[in-house]
Amino acid sequence: MISQLFILSPRGDVIINKQFRLDVPVKITTEVFFRTVKFWKDGDKAPAVFNEDGVNYVHVKVAGLFVAATTRKNVSPSLVLELLHRVAKVIKDYCGVLSEDALRKNSILAYELIDEMLDHGYAQTTDTETLKQRVFNEPIHATED
Repeated sequence: MISQLFILSPRGDVIINKQFRLDVPVKITTEVFFRTVKFWKDGDKAPAVFNEDGVNYVHVKVAGLFVAATTRKNVSPSLVLELLHRVAKVIKDYCGVLSEDALRKNSILAYELIDEMLDHGYAQTTDTETLKQRVFNEPIHATED
């Protein structure tokens, strides 16, 4: 389904970057994504789904952070958008707040949650209660900005 999932700060800094397949180049996708979103045509807001150089980008903006996925496959955009919202919700449920500081302090927990939610880019479970039975790390609580 998806090749890569990443979370970027409002400045374009990579906070989380999880690669599932090797069909999308890792080093340039986050840069291309941020540049494309930041400087979208005619100053308009970038759409949630767009294609750039044969790579499909799907993203949501949650609490000022860009939660995005890439794929070269023809996937349902609504499915990926829902998945991205659920990834953000689960991380917020665990950390108490979804912010750049909370993600940086809890990056190991975030990667563990993503590993449990997605298997080779395919969604497995996104229910917080089910994940609590599998993920036992305690979050480092961050203050909300």
